[in-house]
Amino acid sequence: MTATERNSTALHTPLIAWFDANARDLPWRRPEAGAWGVMVSEFMLQQTPVSRVLPVFEQWLARWPRPADLAAEAPGEAVRAWGRLGYPRRALRLHAAARAMAERYGGEVPREHAQLLALPGVGEYTAAAVASFAYGQRHAVLDTNVRRVLARAVTGVQYPPNATTAAERKLARALLPEEDATAARWAAASMELGALVCTARNEACGGCPLAAACAWRLAGKPAHEGPARRGQTYAGTDRQVRGRLLAVLREATDPVEQRHLDAVWHEPVQRARALDGLVADGLVEPLPGGRYRLPLG
Repeated sequence: MTATERNSTALHTPLIAWFDANARDLPWRRPEAGAWGVMVSEFMLQQTPVSRVLPVFEQWLARWPRPADLAAEAPGEAVRAWGRLGYPRRALRLHAAARAMAERYGGEVPREHAQLLALPGVGEYTAAAVASFAYGQRHAVLDTNVRRVLARAVTGVQYPPNATTAAERKLARALLPEEDATAARWAAASMELGALVCTARNEACGGCPLAAACAWRLAGKPAHEGPARRGQTYAGTDRQVRGRLLAVLREATDPVEQRHLDAVWHEPVQRARALDGLVADGLVEPLPGGRYRLPLG
């Protein structure tokens, strides 16, 4: 038996048992959410906490219960409904994926991993997550939380590398349980452990089901240079200006005149730069006469 096989034997049972007892009741985990609910949640949860996602997710699914429903609307409506989740290009990517599903798969989320990966806006992680969480398939699902759990429990280091490596992918695949359903449960449990217990800072090792087998804890929890903190500054940035401009456009039912956009930010150069960026990203459409709207095409 290899070291990886020994690790997997010691890790699977306690972690899945912990997850069965402690998993949060989140709407995208319920059977009625379906594959579309899982996909929507994965797009929304990128760089956004669960507490902010929950109300927008529920409104989104109530309005667009299937990919075909979203595909039938203008992309600007996706941007409008995205609200203040941030990083609104995710809304455009999700809309593009919905349109592709409407064209290729009858307006439903495809089951095959390769088909998911071929959708616009769907990368390696999202394809694996949807295939695993929605369809119970056996895939290595590597988000930041899972990578941190595997780094500590198996590799014995406090933090994973800044970017996912080939070695991490190989390890994650080697640790997958053989049965599809168990592998999918393991993926969800690993992610939950990283979100709730094996956190980036102030980890709760006393409540961790993997504590007895964790290589990092057994080594005395050696310190390692942690992930760089993202800049916390928001006030005064182009992101703030973009958010204010989009807020005006989201609330408008008709095209917005330049003067209304000018009123949201005092500095004209930064305001123009932010607006140009929104246009370049496809989040805003310029119209004749100096008017703007959310995209229709």
